[in-house]
Amino acid sequence: MAVAMTMAAMKMAVLRNSMNSQKAGLVVAGAVLGLILAGGTIAVAFVGDPNVGSVTGWHTGDMLAAAYAVWMLGWIFGPVFIGGGDETLRPEYFTLVGLRPRRLAFGLLTASFIGVAPVVSLVALAALVVFGVRLGSAASVLIALPAMLLSLVVFVLLSRVATAVMGLALRSRVGAIAAGLSNGVILAALGQGWVFFVAFQQVGGIPPTASAILRYLPSGWGLLAVEAAAEGAWPRSAAALGAMCLLIVLLLGAWAALLTRRTSAARPSVRGRRPMTAASAQGAVVAKEMRTWTRDLVRNHQLTFALAYAVFFTSCMLFMGMNGLLPYTGAVFILMAGAMSANLYGTDGTVLWLTLMTPGASEVRGRQWAWLLTVGPVGLALTVAGAAITGGPWPLPLALTAALLGGGAGIVPLISVYALVPGIDPHRRGGNPLRSSEDDGSLTGLAYAVIGLGGLTGVPAGLVASSYGWPGVAVGIATGALCVWGLGALAESRLRSHGPELLQTMRTGKRAQSASARWKKFDDLPKRDQIIAIVGWSFGAIPLFPQGIVAGVMKANGTREKSWFLALHVPDPWAWPVVVFMVLLGITLYGGALWVSYRPRPREEALPAAAA
Repeated sequence: MAVAMTMAAMKMAVLRNSMNSQKAGLVVAGAVLGLILAGGTIAVAFVGDPNVGSVTGWHTGDMLAAAYAVWMLGWIFGPVFIGGGDETLRPEYFTLVGLRPRRLAFGLLTASFIGVAPVVSLVALAALVVFGVRLGSAASVLIALPAMLLSLVVFVLLSRVATAVMGLALRSRVGAIAAGLSNGVILAALGQGWVFFVAFQQVGGIPPTASAILRYLPSGWGLLAVEAAAEGAWPRSAAALGAMCLLIVLLLGAWAALLTRRTSAARPSVRGRRPMTAASAQGAVVAKEMRTWTRDLVRNHQLTFALAYAVFFTSCMLFMGMNGLLPYTGAVFILMAGAMSANLYGTDGTVLWLTLMTPGASEVRGRQWAWLLTVGPVGLALTVAGAAITGGPWPLPLALTAALLGGGAGIVPLISVYALVPGIDPHRRGGNPLRSSEDDGSLTGLAYAVIGLGGLTGVPAGLVASSYGWPGVAVGIATGALCVWGLGALAESRLRSHGPELLQTMRTGKRAQSASARWKKFDDLPKRDQIIAIVGWSFGAIPLFPQGIVAGVMKANGTREKSWFLALHVPDPWAWPVVVFMVLLGITLYGGALWVSYRPRPREEALPAAAA
């Protein structure tokens, strides 16, 4: 216990001393969003029929079981988006201390409860108490209290074990691809959860089979214990709580074993490599990047994840008998591939010194060609296959694919050199390959920025294709080519003028400061601008994509299902104005965040910095 409390105190100290304005803003934004979701979960406990054994309509227990399954999956697969999960305290730090694996695992588990995510999840689990009150049984309320705590421990341990397993999987190509497929499918299902809600609504509630499956998941065992207590079935209630305790012991033992594997030295590969040849410096960059895309297991995972996410995201609506999103699978894949590779230079680490020491090497152009050759054929094939399956439309999907492909090839290197997040060199990634950077919040922001800016590059082609058909494809090709050339030129200019500073940033993890610097860091922004930036980056995607672009596509395709899309609920003359308003609102939020984050310093603010 002393070791566990010491590790908890260590984590609190690290968090307290490493907190700055940017991290604090991200923590606050995450806490607000998490509390909104937790409040929604508690609200679920107040609706529906709470009576045990009810088979008509929406049963409160069924909805809670579904909600807690989503929370559990979020804990398991959330680390894919946040760079390997919370590793304020890494197992490698304690390698030389000589702790036994179980003591190390228990100590790290105790430290894992220090943070916002466990508190938010505990608030969501409080819905068990509300459900017990609605059941009208004091026994069920008493059982709900330990069920809350045990469920939280199960969630945290499942997250840790899943992250450790994924880290081991990413040490082999087969494992990296399998992890990417599973993560992409499950996260796409979470993103399209409304589809399953509508499907269940059409049949009058969650079917009995699905209800039973949800309760047999570990996330539903606490609910089973509460329901059994309300029925007076104490052996079944005790069995559910006992099963949770047994699962915690097994997960703790599994995590201890996985920590041992993680902290042991990795076996180097001794397989021969075919020599790489190139006729020019740019050709060498292309060859190097193509080889990295095929050999770097993290990039294998990212590309597979983008593919699985896109395919499942657009095919989810088949559960409702609609296939209108299939032609846009390629566009979704391109956006997700761009988001996953947003920190292109930071992920490669200090290898940039090779380029800086090679005169005439066009690093940016080479990376653009490699990105296009890797993502382009897959995106185009998905678009053609989706349009062929549905019988069209053809112009709009092809126009968006061309525009987004060029936009991604231009935006990815540009944002990577302008907003580089210092990464961990590939040979120093340690036992958690998903951890490619020390700043998870900035990586998430880069991913959302690429999705938002990349989506904007497809707007002109999409509007023309929606109104005039095939000319939109020409516009998409033209805008894509313009983005590749223009944004690539800006990125190359930045790399040439600030290459040493970027290398210094990647080596030390700190941005080089100069007296002539004109751009403000986030920490230097006024509080008002920090709030604007956080709100814009966090919520700009909601009006831009689901309420704007997706709603517009559904309106153009004549979709009858309204779901939660505001534009489909208003009278017909106002539907398109609402779509346009939502798109403009999303652009405004992103644009405001971008402006306050990267606007030039006023001259009077730059003078004191130069004097200092």
